[in-house]
Amino acid sequence: MNLSSLSASPASSHPLALYGWDEEWEAEFASYAEQGLLPGRVVRVDRGQCDVVTPVGIVRADTAFVTPHDPLRVVCTGDWVAVDPAGSPRYVRTCLPRRTAFVRSTSSKRSEGQILAANVDHAVVAVSLAVEPDLGRIERFLALAWESGAQPVVVLTKADLVPQAVTLSYLVQDVETSAPGVPVLPVSARLGEGLDVLAAVVCDGTSVLLGQSGAGKSTLANALLGEDVMAVQATRDMDGKGRHTTTTRNLLVLPGGGVVIDTPGLRGVGLWDAGDGVGQVFSEIEGLAAECRFHDCAHGTEPGCAVRAALDAGELPERRLESYRKLLRENQRIVAKTDARVRAELRREWKRKGAEGKAAMEAKRGRWH
Repeated sequence: MNLSSLSASPASSHPLALYGWDEEWEAEFASYAEQGLLPGRVVRVDRGQCDVVTPVGIVRADTAFVTPHDPLRVVCTGDWVAVDPAGSPRYVRTCLPRRTAFVRSTSSKRSEGQILAANVDHAVVAVSLAVEPDLGRIERFLALAWESGAQPVVVLTKADLVPQAVTLSYLVQDVETSAPGVPVLPVSARLGEGLDVLAAVVCDGTSVLLGQSGAGKSTLANALLGEDVMAVQATRDMDGKGRHTTTTRNLLVLPGGGVVIDTPGLRGVGLWDAGDGVGQVFSEIEGLAAECRFHDCAHGTEPGCAVRAALDAGELPERRLESYRKLLRENQRIVAKTDARVRAELRREWKRKGAEGKAAMEAKRGRWH
């Protein structure tokens, strides 16, 4: 078999076209093709090794050559790579530059980011309707999704558990308010309702399924695949949570086109340098803030505050503003750990607030005397 001809074949007829191979990836890979390396996409990563689909089939490859100290540059499901054409073991020689990357902060104290999926076009946030949706958590997922460069989609799973159509409509409206510019799709995998709309969204490009354990990600994946590929388990009735049935991130080809990455359930979803993503999720608040009299308005007691005016008029929910502030503070703390300029700005802000508090206390004491 002539491996060089496989690497250089037209993108539309390339054996990897089903996995997202296109002319841009082909151009990016050209120099590695000249070296006799094989193009491939990572479909699974496990302890320093990965499964890579190549023009000659799926191969097991070692990542020792491309394991850097930076956790954001490790090989990840969805990466396009160059691998050895032969050998035992085979090695991944390099990763092609990523178009998008979904990253969250780890729960460790080392302030590291963790990449969950690479080269993703759609970030599908699965939210179970077995319990009342946590709007704050949805906003957190969406901030990371927007920051990744992917188009977010919210899928309300287990819609058949909602007893009335009116109630379901209100739930959809609540989530839509927390997800401006994002499609919100109620789906019942058990009854097959809403799957055609979701399939039309994910048939083009790469999609990643995200959400808590028990959100129904693997059930969704099986429904889209038309067969039980991913294992699923029942969730607890009391809180709708499930066990970590999926333990690795797996990239699968959909029969209707496109590929999907199923991920393990996420207990924690920490922001990672997601300032732009937060702004996108709360675009209506940032739009109002631009109309405030003062550019550094804290939306408290300042005169001419457009945000407070919207709150008083009932046009902006108080919960949205509190969630916005919370995510901004969290993101600022994360960025400050690696950015000296942001740390300095935070220190100045703390000193300013401390001085204001001290002055207010002294004024109060003066009135007492």
